[in-house]
Amino acid sequence: MNTIFLIIKREYLVRVRKRSFIIMTILGPLLIFGFYAIIGWAAVSSINQKKVSIVDESGRFANRFKNDDETVFSYTKQPLAEAKKAFIKQGYDALVFIPKNVIEQPKTVQIFAEKGVSLEVQNNIERAISKEIETIKLGQAGITQKVIEDAKVDVDAQTISLSDGGEKSSNSIAMYVIGYFCALLIYISLLIYGTQVMRGVMEEKTNRIVEVIISSVKPFQLMIGKIVGVALVGLTQFMLWILLTVGLFSIGGAVMGNKIERGRQAVQPSAISGTQRNPAQDAKVQQTIVTKVMEAIETLPIPLIVSCFLFYFLGGYLLYSALFGAVGAAVDNETETQQFMFPIMMPIIAAIAFAQIAAREPDGAMAFWTSMIPFTSPVVMLVRIPFGVPSWQLALSMALLVLGFVGTIWLAARIYRVGILMYGKKVSYKELSKWVFYKG
Repeated sequence: MNTIFLIIKREYLVRVRKRSFIIMTILGPLLIFGFYAIIGWAAVSSINQKKVSIVDESGRFANRFKNDDETVFSYTKQPLAEAKKAFIKQGYDALVFIPKNVIEQPKTVQIFAEKGVSLEVQNNIERAISKEIETIKLGQAGITQKVIEDAKVDVDAQTISLSDGGEKSSNSIAMYVIGYFCALLIYISLLIYGTQVMRGVMEEKTNRIVEVIISSVKPFQLMIGKIVGVALVGLTQFMLWILLTVGLFSIGGAVMGNKIERGRQAVQPSAISGTQRNPAQDAKVQQTIVTKVMEAIETLPIPLIVSCFLFYFLGGYLLYSALFGAVGAAVDNETETQQFMFPIMMPIIAAIAFAQIAAREPDGAMAFWTSMIPFTSPVVMLVRIPFGVPSWQLALSMALLVLGFVGTIWLAARIYRVGILMYGKKVSYKELSKWVFYKG
């Protein structure tokens, strides 16, 4: 056991002290933050409110167009010919002409612009006109405006989970986002750190360093030490990534919020829109958004999700990294790994597809069985847990995963003990099966 701990310590320290590990640990969150920061900053910086002039011959659309952060509408009583000559000089980006017969012929609406209008502006104009024409026609049919307004209902249902412990508020969107994010994180970690084990084994084999190491330790001890050492490296990197990412997004969120607010104030001149902003109302809206986010997070079983994430990360990693290690021991170069990598990769890729099904129907038969199979359960079960999983199903899934990685470690060890000292021979599946049952 002391020998295994020494190997774990060596594998951990060698990788953690590498310049590439330090750079990627710091650079990873910075790249993710920078990617979203550039997109967000570009979206905020590109706010350029369009001014639209409206010529309404029908006289039915006064004050029907609502101003927003992107578009400000104003009305003119000039004839169309004069308005077309003046709207560019007056600084307008577009001119909308609504003819008298727009009710009977709605397709006669025209939009004039010097360089064309954006699809968003066009959709806003068409939507406002269509809505008003619909209201007018309903009014002509004897349905009053009050009846129309009363018929518009905004349903915002509250989801509540029922259990033996009583009722508890829940949030389906938060469940979906958190569950799928955890599943995706495990999927990526299995690929990254499993491949690291394979390449580490293959590098020691090709450099003939393993011949010296094997003289002092057993092949099984070497394989276990390498697998656990890389697992600890992965957990260390994950924890640092989480801390750095939370810190960066907290700072970036505050900066971006100030930028958005300044952008809104810059593009909301009351002289054009004819309305005044209400700071108290804006603060109330922002507070409501923050409150909803916090309430959504509070409805989730965070301690259970975190503990299960760590268990399934380690379980899934041990299962797949043992197989990756066996592949690394069986081949002499990375080109030969392709034929053996495909069967290992297929369950991981399939797990993501099953996770999407489980997110839509977490209690379905497909979600249940794939969360029990050890090769897919680390990904699929993480999607189901936020929605609520019976204790017996969670216990059964964990037990099967433990049996799964114990079995794969045994299988990988049988291949590893022979393959680690095998050179210059192209290995086939038939040869691997012989190594498993080899008694030497």
